[in-house]
This record gives sequence, C-alpha cells and structure tokens, in this order.
Amino acid sequence: MSTSNTSKHPKALPFLFLTEMWERFGYYLMLGIFSLYMLDSVQNGGMGFSPEKKSDIYGTYLGLVYLTPFLGGLLADRLLGYRRSIIVGGLLMAVGYFLLSIQGETAFYAGLFSIILGNGFFKPNISALLGNLYNAEPYKANKDSGYNIFYMGINIGAFACNFVAAYLRINYGWGWAFAAAGVGMLLGLLIFLFALKHVKEADVIRPMEAGDMSTSRILLFTLVPMFIFGILGYLIPGNLLGTDSNDAFIFGCIPVIAFFIYLFMSARQEDKRPIGALLAVYGCLVVFWAVFHQNGDALTIWAEQHTDRVPGEITGKTLNVLNLSQNVTNDSISRLSSEDFATHKKSIQKQDSVLKLENKSSERLALAKTLKAQTASRKYFQNLPQAQIPGEGKSLKLISTELYQSINPFWVILLTPLVVGFWGVLRRKKKEPTTAAKIAIGLVITALSALVMVGAVKSTDIEHAKVSSFWLVASYAVITLGELCLSPMGLSLVSKLSPPRITALMMGGFFLSTSVGNKLSGMLSGMWEKYEDKSHFFLLNCVLALLAGLLMFAMLRWLNRVMKEKNII
Repeated sequence: MSTSNTSKHPKALPFLFLTEMWERFGYYLMLGIFSLYMLDSVQNGGMGFSPEKKSDIYGTYLGLVYLTPFLGGLLADRLLGYRRSIIVGGLLMAVGYFLLSIQGETAFYAGLFSIILGNGFFKPNISALLGNLYNAEPYKANKDSGYNIFYMGINIGAFACNFVAAYLRINYGWGWAFAAAGVGMLLGLLIFLFALKHVKEADVIRPMEAGDMSTSRILLFTLVPMFIFGILGYLIPGNLLGTDSNDAFIFGCIPVIAFFIYLFMSARQEDKRPIGALLAVYGCLVVFWAVFHQNGDALTIWAEQHTDRVPGEITGKTLNVLNLSQNVTNDSISRLSSEDFATHKKSIQKQDSVLKLENKSSERLALAKTLKAQTASRKYFQNLPQAQIPGEGKSLKLISTELYQSINPFWVILLTPLVVGFWGVLRRKKKEPTTAAKIAIGLVITALSALVMVGAVKSTDIEHAKVSSFWLVASYAVITLGELCLSPMGLSLVSKLSPPRITALMMGGFFLSTSVGNKLSGMLSGMWEKYEDKSHFFLLNCVLALLAGLLMFAMLRWLNRVMKEKNII
C-alpha cells in the first residue's frame, strides 16, 4: 500500500473522500425527496401513495438498503475484493437512480431494487478499504480522525444535493432530480478509478481458514432462510408489527442475526471477545438509526406541514436568484374544504385523461403544475394564522421542504473540524474517551435532540400556527453532535476490532444494525398520524435513545477491556 512516513493520512484518502462525497450526493438527493415524491399525486409526476404506504415503503427501503451490505461484505472478503465490489455497486446504484427518473410503479420498484443491491456492494467495502489503509503503522493512531474526515465528505455531498434536488424538482420535475442522483454516482466512480493505484495493497481477498464456513454454505444458511422467513412473515395472518412488510422484514433478518451469533459462538478464542463486543455495540446502534433517520420522513413532514418556511429578506433574495423558492397562493382553491378539494382533484384528473387521449403533453404538464401548486398552497395555509395569510390572489415565497434536509450535513461540515480538534486536544492531554465511550456519549446527545423537538411542539399550538425554522436547525445541530460521536466512531471500531479475514463481513454486520434501525425508523414514522400530541412522538424517540445510551455506558468497562486486549486503547 502507498504510504508516507511524513503524512498522518494515506494518499488515497482524498480520492475515497471525493468518491464517497459524490456517492452520498446521489443517495441523499434521492432520500431527501423520496417521501415527498411518494406522497405527490400521479398527475404531478409523483406516485400518489397514502401516508401509511409511504412510511411503510420508506422504512422497508432503508432497511433493505443497509441489509445487503452483509452479503456484499462477505463476497468482497471471499471472492471479489473491495475494488471490484465498489465498482459493481456504484454502477448498480446509478442504474437504480436513472430508473427512478421514469415515472411508473415498475420502474419505481426496479430502481429501488437496483439501489438496494448496489449499496450492498458499495457501502461496506469502501469503509473497510479505508480501515485497511489505516492499518499501516504511520497511520494507526489517526484512524478515528480519518473516519471523521471521510464522514465529512459524505455530508458535503448530502448538503449540496438538496439544493440541486429542489432546483430540478421545482423547475423541471421529479425525474430530472432522480437523474441527477445517477450522474453524481457516476462521477464518484470516475474519481474512484484514480484511487485504484493507491489502494491496491489494501485490497486483500482473505483466504478461508480451518473451521471457517464456506461461502456457499453461508449463503445457503442465510440467504435462503432469509427469503423463507420473510415470506412466512408476510403470510402470517394479521400483522404482528403493523404491516405485512414489517413482519416480512423483521422475520427475514432473523437468519442473518443468527449467523452473526453463530460466527461469535464458533470463533477462535482470540476472536470471540472482539466479535462479541461488536455485536453488543450493534444492538445499541439499532436505536440510534431508528431515531436519526426520522430526518427523511417524520421531520420532513414536520418541515412541510408545521414549519414557518417564509425566509428572511436575504435568504429569500438568494433563493429567488437561484430559483429555489416555492410559491403558495391564497386563492379560492386553497380555501376549499377537504371534500370540495377532493372533487376538484377528480375534475383535474378527468381533464388530464382527455388531454392524454389527445396526446397534448405540454397541456398535461401545465395542468399537473397547477394542481401541484394548489395542493402545496392548501397544505401550507391549513394551519397558518389568519394574520399571516396574504390577501386574495397574493402569494408567499417559501423555502422548499427539501432544503431542510441540508441542515444536518451543514452541521456535519461545520462541526467535524471542531469535534476532531476537541478529541485531539484531549488526546494530547491523555484524556480522550475511548471509541466505545464516544458512541455512548453520542446516544445520550441523540436523546437530547429529540427533547428539542418536544420543545418545538410545546412552543405553540401547531394546529393553528407554524413553528419557527430555528427549532429544526437546533434539533439537527444537537443530533449532528451525537452523530459525529457515534457513526464514524462505529465504523472505526469495526475496523479496529474485526478479525482481519472478516473485516468487510463485520462491516456488513454494522450496516445490518443500521438496516434494522432504519426499518424501525419507518415503523416509528408510521405512528406519526396516531399521535394527536406530536410531543409524545418525539418523547418516545428521546426515551429510546437514552435507554440505548445508558446500556452502552453499562457495558463500557467490558468494552474497554476488550479494546485494551487488542492493544487499540
């Protein structure tokens, strides 16, 4: 591997940083508009799903997209290597985004499948490859900061993508926004090709050792049962966990979880304790992701329906110049009752059917834009105080909902140097917390972010007034601190504790915990409509994160002993 004794970080880091930046540009662009796209009507170019179906698909997608890294990590360790896996995964993800740009259920589900499969090959292996680069002696001490820097690259992409998504969605439609995600992924792959010479020696296919289960047997005893259990979960009469897909997903995870338990039970003595420690951490991380990924669903709905999105003067002028404003107009349509608006929509649909028969595509597009603007106006004015509603025929310019998805990555970019510097100061004073302690701290901070949203709900009567954007900005700032203590540290811990021959597989286990947490986030979001008092929803998130944090602190002494045995503390 390419090394330099005068550098704190490997030469490949900038290339991997930029690769991940563009990959996450595409991924978070898609995720930032995913819920809004599913809720938007077919006439507006969306899918027209109900809120319940939207949350179900959102959680299932997020669950599956982080379940497949288990398989991608296994195949990379045993057969393909990291470089090939990353390239294959990136191409599959690009195809998926381009498929989403085509309206229709067939293209929609095919696109999701391609992204899910592609992420399985890409995500665990670029993280494992980075960890291998830091195993060289000049870099070992800087592994935590290396992952922090890498993580900042993720969030530069996540920050920029929402502006692109908003511009393309407002001015050209959903399809152009999804296509931009595909272009971003291809740019990431192009940059990765320049990194190949710097990562060659870190891309090691690990041979099987005595006692290891063969790849075919692992697939036979995990992949096949996963489908069988999933089908059984889907066919169970009634719903144990709310919907058939929830039952299918959780049941389908059981064989994979059982495999990791088997991996622990059958490991050599020197590997048993590190694997056991990682599995314990994975259990706590499930809760973090369940709370964190409310950003793409519950918090997106909060931003659209309950947040005062009228920008300040400078922000408003900037959005106008960039053509990123969303207009809502106070007219007779926006004041219709639910029943009358439903009748109005049916009338629009009939007009659309006639125009479709006459092959008048430009007129259909104009009609769809009109209905979309009317729907947005009605939603925004529903709980806006009368004094803030403009006069008849007047418009308000709003911050587009997608742009709120850029708050979290903005804080990551801003806070990462401060967090890395803070840990560096503590390291020089020999007071730096262990990686496991940082994860525990991150969970407690995550709980505090949910309390900020409890304050947002309590700050006003949300049924008759909007809440200041600063509540979301503050909540994202707090949860970002928790994220920086936890997510890159989790990747670092996996790289440190994993037995070398199964590093990517254990990285897949890390993403399995993310997968289950993501599915739980969709299940939690599905409860949003059931809470009349939305503060109870956020309080539930707070309690869950706090309990996970307390569990991590309870295990801390044992985890630190395991890390000390591995000489990484």
